[in-house]
Amino acid sequence: MSARVPMTRSGYEKIKAELDHMENELMPEIEKRIAEARAEGDLKENAEYHGARESQGMLQAKINLLKSKLQRADIVDTSKLPKDEVVFGCTVKVKDLDFGDSEEFTLVGEGDEDFDEGKINVASPLGQGLVGKKVGEVAEVEVPAGINRFEIQEIRFEEE
Repeated sequence: MSARVPMTRSGYEKIKAELDHMENELMPEIEKRIAEARAEGDLKENAEYHGARESQGMLQAKINLLKSKLQRADIVDTSKLPKDEVVFGCTVKVKDLDFGDSEEFTLVGEGDEDFDEGKINVASPLGQGLVGKKVGEVAEVEVPAGINRFEIQEIRFEEE
């Protein structure tokens, strides 16, 4: 679990802000709920206490996950990457060879992914299938239903 996690500076800052919110706002609220429930007495049958402790455990697990991502973060400077092939940070226009429709994907790191906006994680199976391909080449991506084939039509980089 020590693999580096590629991400942009904005993705790093987004995760950092989420972590800060959890540690400095949500966790103190839960701790307050636990203290109030503890003050009510018998903890064996105190549903409020047990519910707050469960919430605390789940939040702590999320905090630990985000801290791990930040520790393994590899901030990528997309200006130093090749411009003629699919790489982290690029937007790629592909044609689905089975259905004939075109789609655009932006390859991003953890914290930036948003499938509704076409932002996919570079480490995902689709992202890995597209990485390294050049315009005109065909990427074959293995999915549970078989293999999806995409022709690379365009590669471009957005300025951050």
